[in-house]
Amino acid sequence: MNGISYQKLTDQNFRVDSLDDFVRHQEVTECWRRVDGRLVLVPVSFVEDWDIDKRRSVAGEILSCIKDHGFAFGAFCDGRTVGYICVSGKLLGSEGQYIELILFHVSEPFRRMGIGRELFRLACEEARRTGAKKLYISAHSSKESQSAYRSLGCVEAEEINQEISENEPCDIQMEYQL
Repeated sequence: MNGISYQKLTDQNFRVDSLDDFVRHQEVTECWRRVDGRLVLVPVSFVEDWDIDKRRSVAGEILSCIKDHGFAFGAFCDGRTVGYICVSGKLLGSEGQYIELILFHVSEPFRRMGIGRELFRLACEEARRTGAKKLYISAHSSKESQSAYRSLGCVEAEEINQEISENEPCDIQMEYQL
């Protein structure tokens, strides 16, 4: 993609204010919910819209993850962060087969340009080096988010991490075969 560069994030190229211009906005009108053991699309109405404090908190989470042996990649346009993906540094699952995708967003004006797909590819490439066999994803249940994850090849997780699932009970627990 023209004008977009990708870099592995470090404390040298990413700071707590690196998401100050990031637009995390999503009007959610439908979400997937488990009803009688199966997923169904239900009407909802809320807006995800991060203020500066939330954006700086998320940037802090990314920096903490990197410091704690995780890794992250960023997409940049004109020096601004327009997308990021962050993966934990520890293996999960009964056989250590999973590594958790913690954060993954593309700024609203830059969606549907292939940026998320490239960030996901970079994260998968790096995750393979850890010895993990699959990404574990606690994914937002909105119709749009689920569509995006499924277009990348993600499916419902075979093994559910109870702690992660209980922390975000409305999320869909997913995985991606590395």
